[in-house]
Amino acid sequence: MNMNLTMLGQLIAFAIFVWFCMKFVWPPLTSAMQERVKKIADGLDAANRAERDLELAQEKAISELRESKEKAAEIIEQANKRANQIIDEAKETARAEGDRLVAAAQAEVEQEVNRAKEVLRKQVSELAVAGATKILSKSVDASAHADLLNQLTEEL
Repeated sequence: MNMNLTMLGQLIAFAIFVWFCMKFVWPPLTSAMQERVKKIADGLDAANRAERDLELAQEKAISELRESKEKAAEIIEQANKRANQIIDEAKETARAEGDRLVAAAQAEVEQEVNRAKEVLRKQVSELAVAGATKILSKSVDASAHADLLNQLTEEL
């Protein structure tokens, strides 16, 4: 191949063009590409950090939800225990009140029985006096024989 002056001129022009590009065009392009690479790397790092933060937040939310459920179950259990305790206390109070009412009723019945016995004693003593009066066919003075009647009342 023949090398002539045109080819030499083109070679020199190409060399000047390459030198010009390497001196003035290439550095801004490489710095722009490096900035772009850095921005992309920073963006990927930020995305990874955000993803890790999201996973941590989800784990934290799940653990807090679990803790909340456990606390709620504990509170419900305490409420059930307290409700059972209140029911037991109410039953015991009702039982005590019922026992008191039964005791009061029994005391009242005993008083009525004692009153009835007293009334019956008086009636029996009066019948005894009336019977004795008829048997003896004479009048018996109740005031004169009060001691005798009291003794008879106590024996009955």
